[in-house]
Amino acid sequence: MTDRRPGVPDRGRDSSAGHDHDDGGCGCGSSCGCKSGGDEESSESEGASEEVRPDGGQAKSVGRPANVDSDGQLQDVEFTEPVEGTSQDVYETAPDQRVQRPGEEDLDLDTPGYEIRQQMSDIEEPEQKTWFMELDDAVIDADRCIQCGTCVAACPSDSIGVGDDNLPELVKMCTGCSLCWDFCPRGGLRYERQWKVTGGDDNVSGAGDPITEFSARVEEDWRAGSQDGGVVTAVLIHLLEAGEIDGALVATESDEDPWKAEAFLATTPEECIEAAGSVYNQTLALGNLDLDRWAHKIDGPIEDASLAVVGTPCEIEGIRAMQDFEWEYGSQETGVRAIDYTIALMCTKNFNYERLMGDALEEQRDVDLANVSKMDVLDGKMMVYDQDGELIVDEDVSNFHDAALKGCDECADFTGYCADLTVGSVGSSDAYSSVIVRTETGLDAWNAVKADLDYHDLEDRSAVGKLQSWDKKKAFDSLERAFDPDAPRFIEYSDHVENYGGEIRPHEAGH
Repeated sequence: MTDRRPGVPDRGRDSSAGHDHDDGGCGCGSSCGCKSGGDEESSESEGASEEVRPDGGQAKSVGRPANVDSDGQLQDVEFTEPVEGTSQDVYETAPDQRVQRPGEEDLDLDTPGYEIRQQMSDIEEPEQKTWFMELDDAVIDADRCIQCGTCVAACPSDSIGVGDDNLPELVKMCTGCSLCWDFCPRGGLRYERQWKVTGGDDNVSGAGDPITEFSARVEEDWRAGSQDGGVVTAVLIHLLEAGEIDGALVATESDEDPWKAEAFLATTPEECIEAAGSVYNQTLALGNLDLDRWAHKIDGPIEDASLAVVGTPCEIEGIRAMQDFEWEYGSQETGVRAIDYTIALMCTKNFNYERLMGDALEEQRDVDLANVSKMDVLDGKMMVYDQDGELIVDEDVSNFHDAALKGCDECADFTGYCADLTVGSVGSSDAYSSVIVRTETGLDAWNAVKADLDYHDLEDRSAVGKLQSWDKKKAFDSLERAFDPDAPRFIEYSDHVENYGGEIRPHEAGH
C-alpha cells in the first residue's frame, strides 16, 4: 500500500519523471521544492538557510512549514493564541473606529436613506402600498395615537413593538403589507363604518340600537374596590366560573409606577377582583395578545383558548375589524381569534400617564400618588380620592386637557358601538353601573350574571344619548376628514394626506 500522508516519503514510482527514486527521494517529481534525488550537498546548504513559515505555506525553494522537521515529519503542533481587542492596523486607527480613506480623517460618509431601495431594485411598487413609516408620520409623530395597540396586533411579521414612551415603534424591517395602517382607528380604519359592519344600519344614530339597557350593581363586599356597580368584574367572574372563557384581558395597576395601567390576563375570580376599578391611561391592550406570553396561565392548548377583552371603544373597533378578515397576524394570531367576548367602557377621552399623573397631579396639585385610592371622571369632573375616601381633587375635566391623548378628540364612539356589552356610569345613580347589551353574545353574558345583581331598567337613557351626541359633535369639529358611515371601511393613505397633509412615502424623503 502506498502511504500518501503529508510529510511521509512516497517510495513508489514517479510516473511524471519516468524513473524510480532511491530511498531518499520524496516521489513528488521535478516540480517539488525538496530537490529529491538531486545534489545532497546543495540540499544541505539550502536547508541551513531555510525559513520556517508560520502560516504553514511553502513556496518553491523558500523555507518549510512550521511544525515540520527537515525530513518532512510532522512535529508537535503549537497554536498561537489570537490577539484580542485589535485588528490589522491599516490606517493607524483604533479597531473600533470606522476606517477612513488615507489622509481624510474628517471624511463624513452619508448613510443612504430608504430611497436607495428603489434605486437599487428599480422595481415599481404596487399602488397604495402603505408602510409603518407612513403610519408613524401621520398618527404617532403627529400626536394622534390613542395607544390601542391595534397596529402591533395587526402586523403579520411582528415588526412593530412598544417603545419606552409607550408608543408603537418599528423593531425590525417593515414589509409594507399595509395592515397596521388599515386597522388603525386614527389611520386607515373608518371607525364609523365599522359600527355599521358590526351592528347594522341602526347602530349609528343616538347611542345605537341596543337590545336592552340596565342600571345594575353587585351586592357582594368586594364591590367597594370596584368602579361604580362592579358589573364588569361580576360578568368576568361568571364567565370564568361557567367555563365560557379561559381568561380576560384587563388593565391592572403597575407594581413599579403607581396608577400606571398595564395589560394583564386575569384567569381567576381573585385576579378579576384585584384588577377592579379604572386606571385612566391606555395599555396598548391589543399589543398584548401573544398568548405564548400567557401560556403558563391557561389550562389546555392555547390555540383552543377563549378570551374576553375589556377595553375602550377604539380597542374594540380594532379587534372587531381584524376578526372580520381571515388574514394572519403573526404571533398575535391566536389571541385575535380567541376573543369571544368584548366589553367596552364608556369613554370620552383617555390620558397620557406622565402628563396626567406626573405633571397635572403630582407636580401641579401636589398629590401623593401612593395615597390615591380611586379616580373617576363623572359629570364632566375629574375626581381623585385618598386612602381615607376623602375627595382631594374635584375639578372640571377640561382643566386636564393638556394631559389627554389628542387623538381622543377625533373619536365619536362614547358608548362602544362595536362591543357585546357597554358599561359605564352615565345614566345611573351612584354605586350603579349603566349596562348596554348590544349583541346576542352580550345578552348571554348578561343572563349568566343578572341573578346575582341588583338591577333595573336604565335610569336615564337621555343622559347617555346626550353625552354620545356631545362626543360626536366634538369629533366632527376635530376630524379633518368627512364623517361618513356609508363610505368604504378603509381610508387610503393618499386620501388621508389630502385631508391632513403630510407626504407619500415620508421614509423615502431621505430624513
